[in-house]
Amino acid sequence: MNLQAHYDAMRAAAVHRLAHGQAELDPLIDSPDDDRRGITLLARPPARITAAIETIMADFRRAEPQQYYYPASDVHLTVLSIISCYRGFALPMIDAAAYRAAVREIVGPVRPFGVTFSGLTASPGGIIVQGTPIGPGLAELRDRTRAHFQHSALQQSIDQRYSIQTAHSTIIRFRANILYTKTLLAKIEKYQHHFIGTFEVDEIELVFNDWYQRAASTVLMEKYSLFK
Repeated sequence: MNLQAHYDAMRAAAVHRLAHGQAELDPLIDSPDDDRRGITLLARPPARITAAIETIMADFRRAEPQQYYYPASDVHLTVLSIISCYRGFALPMIDAAAYRAAVREIVGPVRPFGVTFSGLTASPGGIIVQGTPIGPGLAELRDRTRAHFQHSALQQSIDQRYSIQTAHSTIIRFRANILYTKTLLAKIEKYQHHFIGTFEVDEIELVFNDWYQRAASTVLMEKYSLFK
């Protein structure tokens, strides 16, 4: 998969939609009744990366303060959604210890890998940081996770929504009508090639989470170190 071509195509399609007033607004982002929950394997970029992202978001916020901006605590890279969020799901419904043990086995031979965050792409629903994995580590981790759970009796919904192949991070979601479309599109273009930073992923988390990976709703099930 040519990741950059994928991101470029995403951006072009989104810009066309946004320019024609077709943003997809999220009606649940402020709803106290949103009980969608799931289980995710994820990585978190270091503080220097989230600080650089916050600077970019601040620029967007000046034009569109009513949109939803991910706090640094919630910025993440999804390795794989093991159970995609759905209504009514709760942690006591699964054997959490079995999931922790499964991931422990999965990550055993996987070594740390790099990720470069550079440039922004978009969807009709928000703004996304373009991430590119360095080396085979992320793909190996995903493949091992898919293979393990597909041969397991544990509840999972891996790849049922879509098969994730990117290393992106969503940072802004549209929750209200865009006030200044031309300004927003100009900012997307401004940061299209903006280098954010490269970091090493040497630790991953298994979490119980809401749709937006809000820290307040997240339960850390276990952390795993990737050994060099």
